Amino acid sequence: MTTGRIHSIESFGTVDGPGIRFVAFMQGCLMKCQYCHNRDTWDLDGGKEVTVDELMSQIISYKPFLKSGGVTATGGEAILQADFVNELFKACKQNDLHTCLDTNGFVRKYTPIIDELLDNTDLVLLDIKQMNDAKHIDLTKVSNQRTLQFAQHLAKRQQKTWIRYVVVNGFTEDIDSAIALADFIKPMTNVEKVELLPYHQLGTHKWEAFGETYPLEGVEPPSKETMEAIKAVFVERGISANY
Repeated sequence: MTTGRIHSIESFGTVDGPGIRFVAFMQGCLMKCQYCHNRDTWDLDGGKEVTVDELMSQIISYKPFLKSGGVTATGGEAILQADFVNELFKACKQNDLHTCLDTNGFVRKYTPIIDELLDNTDLVLLDIKQMNDAKHIDLTKVSNQRTLQFAQHLAKRQQKTWIRYVVVNGFTEDIDSAIALADFIKPMTNVEKVELLPYHQLGTHKWEAFGETYPLEGVEPPSKETMEAIKAVFVERGISANY
């Protein structure tokens, strides 16, 4: 029986895909984003072990509320547990539930099970942190190459995708970074829109709980003017964008 490690669940999520969603936060992540608001999901061996049947029993109990939404697997990084999420999404499809995969596309190795998972995924939310690799490494401690390769793979598959881009002062609020991202995704006809996510400090307490200093202490959320300027970069290139 396939088991997975989950950090937590949210039964009435509204920001992780369309409609009201049951959101499973998978445990484990290989990126170490400085603004991460789920610092406690990094540990690959943390969280709670569950079976697909156990999780589905909870999901089915909320099914009447999920008719316009569905189920989202996020994290952490969901595709680090591709076997489990694939079986979960198979069960969701059997119950006529929309499936959404929220991912940064960064895994140690791509295996055939990831394509099988994508076959059972209705929508991918792909987080692209920064197009400049040096800045990406500064922000996340890893290269962006696997994420960008994954984005191109989704485009070849014509996999329905929303791009997510966190706007944080000092890292991604500059127009040149937005232009680089817009130019990268413009040829991708599978990308329906870009979701611009203003940086926030809501996860600070989780870093403190680990006895760690929050890396972006004192960094303020971007202004509305900044968000509008970045949005305009995408709109000018015919790409739908919102925040």
